[in-house]
Amino acid sequence: MFDSLLIANRGEIACRIARTARSMGLRVIAVYSEADRGAPHVRLADEAILLGPAPALDSYLNLPALLEAIEISGAAAVHPGYGFFSENAEFAEAVTTAGAVFVGPSADSIRAMGSKIEAKNLVAQAGAPVVPGYSGDDQSATGLAARAEEVGFPLLIKASAGGGGKGMRIVHEASEFAAALAAAQREAAASFADDRVLLERFLTEPKHIEVQVLGDQHGNLLHLFERDCSVQRRHQKVIEEAPGPSISADVRSELAAAALRAASAIDYVGAGTVEFIAEGDEFFFMEMNTRLQVEHPVTEAITGLDLVEWQLRVAAGEALPFAQDELAISGHAIEARVYAENPQRKFLPSTGELQLVAFPDHVRVDSGVETGGSVSMHYDPMLAKVVATGATRAAAIAGLDRALANSAIVGVQHNMGFLRRLLADDAFVAGDYTTKLIERAGDALLPEPEQLAPFVALLELTGGSRSGASAVDQHWRVLDGFQVNGEPRSSTLRLGWRGDELRCARLDRELWVGDLCVQVEEYEADGCERRMVLSGEALRAHVVEVAGQLHICIGGSNETIVRVDPLAVSSMRQDAGSGKIESPMPGQVLSVAVAQGDQVAAGDVLVVVEAMKMEHQVTAPSAGRVERINCAPGARVDEGFELVVIS
Repeated sequence: MFDSLLIANRGEIACRIARTARSMGLRVIAVYSEADRGAPHVRLADEAILLGPAPALDSYLNLPALLEAIEISGAAAVHPGYGFFSENAEFAEAVTTAGAVFVGPSADSIRAMGSKIEAKNLVAQAGAPVVPGYSGDDQSATGLAARAEEVGFPLLIKASAGGGGKGMRIVHEASEFAAALAAAQREAAASFADDRVLLERFLTEPKHIEVQVLGDQHGNLLHLFERDCSVQRRHQKVIEEAPGPSISADVRSELAAAALRAASAIDYVGAGTVEFIAEGDEFFFMEMNTRLQVEHPVTEAITGLDLVEWQLRVAAGEALPFAQDELAISGHAIEARVYAENPQRKFLPSTGELQLVAFPDHVRVDSGVETGGSVSMHYDPMLAKVVATGATRAAAIAGLDRALANSAIVGVQHNMGFLRRLLADDAFVAGDYTTKLIERAGDALLPEPEQLAPFVALLELTGGSRSGASAVDQHWRVLDGFQVNGEPRSSTLRLGWRGDELRCARLDRELWVGDLCVQVEEYEADGCERRMVLSGEALRAHVVEVAGQLHICIGGSNETIVRVDPLAVSSMRQDAGSGKIESPMPGQVLSVAVAQGDQVAAGDVLVVVEAMKMEHQVTAPSAGRVERINCAPGARVDEGFELVVIS
């Protein structure tokens, strides 16, 4: 075994690798950008090396800087994690040339599967089924349009070099093809420096199933069963589970055999994933990820293996000490990805300073963020992976739901309330779901307002959270209307919540919000955590005050409450017809589709903004005339920046 490891990545995967490597006695070297000074993965390392400024191209994708870090640290091995250079054959070769061990497959294997076009041709020759489509060399717009007609609609345009939903577009009819192709190629070039695409028949009721494989340098190649990753939005996985709830023993055997054929075709070494798309009794090879996957924890949970540890041992030349028939599925595991995004605003990414990050300790949480950190526009918006296990699928789902309900994040918008609604969806509970689940459920998955939040805020503002004071001091601080030798009088407040103004009152143990009343039966405070019983309902909440606003976290959702100054003019309502078109998130302007004086219709694209590696179209809310344009391609804008003004 080598003695030191440089982790060429950031965030939760860098933390995950660092913990395993340290448990194995390795010296850990972290690399970081200026935006990640003091990040958890940096503190976990024995040594940390600055790569450069925040943008990934200047830091984590800066090959000369990474090679210099290897030389400076004397690292014996390099783990690429996932994303960035993890599937880059040139990086693997450069690491080897620098005298270090690359923790992953050979550069030839990466290269063979790095192009979806070449990979499909290769595995088809090996006997694995592939989706009908076009993966040829003609990448001209006219040539691809002609091929699209042959494949038929609907079809899927996919970036040849990438993954994660980037450079991917669904086209339902021929008239949409040209615009979709241009957007896919542009996004592919920006994300992977390669604008080649392939076309595939689009399955209307597909499931996304993948098989984990693990091979060593001695010719041993095993499968570690399958994962169902069908819960997706915009082709990005949201919830993954293992084993697949709808996979029969016969199909499991066929999937495993096809995955091993694909991996054997490139003499695969290390941990990798073969992805399939399935519909009915058919399944087809999609791609092979020659790296660790985000969702690897669910496979670890059902097999009892630490995949990072085995990556390191295989890279060091050790042989796998177990055979295929010694591996078995134990229980069920399910993982939810917590993203910094706003489900109420079409999942636009959210950035900001993290005032609170709190997860329960009864489940596995892989996270690269913490209280006091920040979420930047420069990197992927995933905050954490929450993984629950159980003897049965129902037990695992219940454990994950409980964990999300008891988690809290303040400082950015997040999707935990949305995830809980997904877990409760009838199709998901039944295990009979496809990649259409989120699209089909629609707004029913959006979390509803947490109606008890104003009551918690009222309790907080009237002294219910005063802890650590003496009994006498506590008594006088509580605003419950107490008076000497008299009946208690109520204390009243005006609170702002979700654009409305609420009249609230507290009288001893009664809390009134409008015409609704709850009884405070129990109350306990521990730091920012609150445990209480209101009218028989047990609640666990987190309360954080930032800039005069109370952030109430209940049931995995955030509510913001403000105390309204009774002398101030109400600002609860906003003018929605001002004609000012603002950027919905911080990012970079890619293009401006209009000019001053243009007439636009409702829904017309005005500006395209890129944030966290994804393109977002800013459209006109109504018909009008473009009066002013305040941005240009290449400009960086903050959330709320006035992009365009329409009369």
